[in-house]
Amino acid sequence: MRVGVLTGGGDCPGLNAVIRSVVRKGAQEYDWVFAGFKDGWRGVLQNRTVPLDVPAVRGILPRGGTILGSSRTNPLKTEDGLDRVRRTLADNKVDALVVIGGEDTLGVAAALAEQGIRVVGVPKTIDNDVAGTDYTFGFDTAVNIATEAVDRLHTTAESHMRTLVVEVMGRHSGWIALHAGVAGGANAILIPEIEFDLDQVCAWAESRFRINYAPIVVVAEGATPKAGQMVLKDESVDEFGHVRLSGIGEWLARQIAARTGHSARTTVLGHVQRGGTPSAYDRWLATRFGLHAAAAVHDGDFGVMTALRGTRIVRVPLAEATATTKKVDPALYQEFGVFFG
Repeated sequence: MRVGVLTGGGDCPGLNAVIRSVVRKGAQEYDWVFAGFKDGWRGVLQNRTVPLDVPAVRGILPRGGTILGSSRTNPLKTEDGLDRVRRTLADNKVDALVVIGGEDTLGVAAALAEQGIRVVGVPKTIDNDVAGTDYTFGFDTAVNIATEAVDRLHTTAESHMRTLVVEVMGRHSGWIALHAGVAGGANAILIPEIEFDLDQVCAWAESRFRINYAPIVVVAEGATPKAGQMVLKDESVDEFGHVRLSGIGEWLARQIAARTGHSARTTVLGHVQRGGTPSAYDRWLATRFGLHAAAAVHDGDFGVMTALRGTRIVRVPLAEATATTKKVDPALYQEFGVFFG
């Protein structure tokens, strides 16, 4: 059997661990041959491949990013995209395709599976917003990086008695903000699932100043104030129709400074969250996902995604996993309200 592998969307710690795992299991246990598609779905459309074998994946377990490259290309938005995908797979004699990506990349995989293309998905995103799985790989690394940043910023905030706003990734879900904010001892955590009250945020900040401490506010990039809209750096969109979010942190710092009379600064972590070496947990989870993706291909179980449920790796339909975005339960968020202010 000849199996194709691609990584799509934003890069993410643990991608190489999945590639390594799929190739090792497929080559060593099933005697498969692999073709890696360069730069996600773009490589499929352009018929650009690289050979993947056991020597090619040696030493990549701890490496961040992806040796295959990635892109946000959407073949379903391209003229004759489906036909081009079929032709590329046929030209390369690819019998099945392992697709490693987030909601958009897997959404394409789900649509292709409905057209009869033999696809198995692996959930990847630092936002942890893919439905059907308890966790996605990459999330743990991002939370660790964001938590370390918050830890470091506490001393600077208190040295200058100013508010420090930390903007983290999270377009529609606040998983990173909530986990890193709680772990880092933030005094306010703002997530997209719940519109925030600016007056309340400023009150929390002022309560810290009254006891001679400086507040740390962690805000997800998609968080919005009650009476307003998303704060955007620009209004351009990618091929999946997503606006390019950024700016809520700077806006919030200006508002807090004006209302409290204390200076405020913003730290936007941005791509730092998803770069570099994956955590031990992400290497472990990504490796398990890869092993089970290879097993699904071997079993002929296509149109599914590997998923973590408790400690078990299970298979869920791609159509089910991509139907909704996994968001923070407001009840979970409210558990930590005692720490705000």
